Amino acid sequence: MWLIAGPCVIEDDKMPFIVAEELVKIAKELDLNFIFKSSYLKANRSKVDSFRGIPRINALEILKEIHNTYQLPVITDVHESWECEEVAQYVDYLQIPAFLCRQTELLLSAGKTGKPINIKKGQFMSPESMQFAIDKVKSTGNNNIFLTERGSMFGYYNLVVDMTAIPRMKSFGYPVLIDATHSVQMPNHNDGVTHGLRDYVPTIALAGIAAGADGIFMEVHPDPQSALSDAETQWPLNNAFDLLKKIKNLYSSVNNL
Repeated sequence: MWLIAGPCVIEDDKMPFIVAEELVKIAKELDLNFIFKSSYLKANRSKVDSFRGIPRINALEILKEIHNTYQLPVITDVHESWECEEVAQYVDYLQIPAFLCRQTELLLSAGKTGKPINIKKGQFMSPESMQFAIDKVKSTGNNNIFLTERGSMFGYYNLVVDMTAIPRMKSFGYPVLIDATHSVQMPNHNDGVTHGLRDYVPTIALAGIAAGADGIFMEVHPDPQSALSDAETQWPLNNAFDLLKKIKNLYSSVNNL
């Protein structure tokens, strides 16, 4: 089972290592294919004064150090085509944010790096339309692709997850993950803060696995309430083992392991 997990964003030079060290232990005990995730830069915050990250090269160097320290693959988001080649020098995987999954030049530039690409399904996209995002990356000769379901907009302030999207996207022949934390977001509120329903993260995760997902994407933080982004949806690090154990047990049952 795949696990892409870590803090929403690199906040400093200590917290990411705390999260990585604990998740490495959990992944080893539960036999998970673990990729450490953290955004080196947040490009889509609601407000101009929202935290976007530490200096970008510092953040990329931290991701590279996590890779070297734990012999662990790492993934981060890219937002514009010019970033891809540079960021690919620091990480093992590139991620296309959901909002940007139709951006042709971004997908082509990411694909040309040769790195595996995780494309998150846009909140406005049908499962079938993700074939065209796949085709853009494949056109570069890069066939190492993941897809991640992260919910669809339901009105202005809520997301819903159509679990049939998982088998529908799996029909393309690529691994599909369920994003358990972004799927419980409640965006677009008047205060410029993305709210969320963290208590339902296990519901989304387990339902996604039952629907056939190949793994889980989840953001994890030692103290979510103090997180500088997605404070209402990141999963507490000290609860990660219990949840991931339940998820792995279900995954084993669903896949007759």
